[in-house]
This record gives sequence, C-alpha cells and structure tokens, in this order.
Amino acid sequence: MNFSLEISPNTDLETVPQVNDVYITMLPGGDYKDTAQKAIELVKKGFNPVPHFPARSMHNDEELKDYVSICKDGGVKQALIIGGGRDPVGKFDSSFQLLETGYFEKMKIGIAGHPEGSPDISDSNLEKAMIDKKPYADYIVTQWLLDPQPIIDFISKQSVPVHVGITGPLKISSLIKFANIVGAKNSLNFLKSNFSKALDLMKPRDPNDLIGKVKLHTDFFHIYTFGGLKETNKWLMENKYV
Repeated sequence: MNFSLEISPNTDLETVPQVNDVYITMLPGGDYKDTAQKAIELVKKGFNPVPHFPARSMHNDEELKDYVSICKDGGVKQALIIGGGRDPVGKFDSSFQLLETGYFEKMKIGIAGHPEGSPDISDSNLEKAMIDKKPYADYIVTQWLLDPQPIIDFISKQSVPVHVGITGPLKISSLIKFANIVGAKNSLNFLKSNFSKALDLMKPRDPNDLIGKVKLHTDFFHIYTFGGLKETNKWLMENKYV
C-alpha cells in the first residue's frame, strides 16, 4: 500500500513522516509563494511534493503562471488541481479552467473526487465537472470518508487510480465535527449510527477499519492529518506502513 499526507506551508519538515508523496495546502487567503517554497524544500529533502493549486484563490493568469513556473523550476513534478472552497478572487472559478491553460504540461496531475458530494457544488454539476476534468487527470484524490460503500462505488466508475482520503487516528467526536464541515453526509451518518455512546465519542478511530474494507479496490491512501501529525506518524510506524 502507498500512503501520502497533507501538510501546511508552516509545517516543520522534521516532523513529516517518511512517506513519498507530501501534499502542501494553499488555504483561502494564503500566499502561493509560501506553498511553492515549502514544495521546493521538500524536493531538497528527498520527498515528492504535491502542491495544491486552488482555482478560486488565483487572482489572475500571471499569478498562476508564476506559481507553476516556481514549482517546475524547483524540481516539483506533481500537482493537485482543485476548485478551492471559497468565492473566486479572480477569473478562475473551477479547476477545469486551470487545467485548460496547459501550464501543467509534463507534470503528473491529480484532481479532487467527492464520492459523498460537496457542500460547494450540486451533485449534477459535480458529475459534469468530473467528466470535463478526467481527460487531464493521472489520478483522483477523494475527500476523506469513513463509510466504505460510497468509496467502492466511486472507484468502480473511474478509469484512473483513486487515492482514497482517510483521516489519521482521531477521536470520534473530532471526526463528527470535521464531517459536518466538509459535508461528508454518509460518513456523518455512519459515525452517528455506529458510535452513539458518550464513551465511544472519546475513543480514537483506527484508520485500519476503513483500509481493511477498501484495500481490495485501491493501493493508494491519502491521509488528512487535521494537525495530528505526531499521532499519524506514530500510527504509520506502528503498522509498519513507513
């Protein structure tokens, strides 16, 4: 199995687990140069960095071109192209528009997948967007999920590898909070129906519960650590995944 994870531009690289692919976020209001710089630092440390390119956070074509150029010149060979959960700050309002520019030529391209839907876009528009983006994509990274069936159904419909989003070992109460934020409807219902007792809510959920149910359908798992990098690193080592 192959594991990747996400960090922020402020993450201390000495704390990053020894996975190969490390994704760097560019959150709303962030500076693309900070994400690019962190990606270049990761290259120098022997990682394969995957910076986020959020369409709605790019102010204009020149800024996007500069972001891509800095990354390419620094040895970055892979990118995750996403819409970005915010109102557009410039002319781009979809990841498809970024892909159409052609700036990412010769880079390995990942796009976002939403087996449980997204709070930012209707299901019908989400399906159309996926059809438009697929010709450009080398693989898909999904939102983090807990209910295995939507993942399995989603993977069965794809023509490129799917990297399944999972969380690190987090308390059930924390997972419920994050599920509400990202609009993971099935996973939220799954949590509430399986972990209803107060004592259950304080227990950490082992990501292996989900991995065991979907590993016959994919070899790739993408970890959303939600700040718990230390716990995630410990879990990866205990399970001999790194």
